[in-house]
Amino acid sequence: MAVRVQEAAFDLGAETEAFANAQADMGAVVTFTGIVRDLPGDRLDRMVIEHYPGMTEKALEKIEADARTRWSLGDALIIHRYGPMTAQERIMMVATAARHRKDAFEAAEFLMDYLKSRAPFWKKEFTDTGADWVAAKDADEDALNRW
Repeated sequence: MAVRVQEAAFDLGAETEAFANAQADMGAVVTFTGIVRDLPGDRLDRMVIEHYPGMTEKALEKIEADARTRWSLGDALIIHRYGPMTAQERIMMVATAARHRKDAFEAAEFLMDYLKSRAPFWKKEFTDTGADWVAAKDADEDALNRW
């Protein structure tokens, strides 16, 4: 089980390969990768993600431990970046491993819903028309509430 909050980009292929190779006796590995997307209408110059070191890692470790109590996981990995990023850069990755695919899929989706709505990160988008903090979306809260 690992949580990494980092400024540096990560190699998706290498991370996925290392995670999958470490899964003895697991029948399923699920991964999800979040990518900075350009904005409709405005050109995204960059997105800046802020966080409080220490607090953020503890919050992610707590939700990862919660996932392990809800599903029969062999392993889990959360990587989340902070700092400036441009369109098409990878923001984060979640990987889960379980003996059966249902646990791996559901745990990954649970972790993603938490990361999207409650994780202590703050995002600001800089476009050709200005800068705005990204507001929470009701749909993200609804997704988390189902758990």
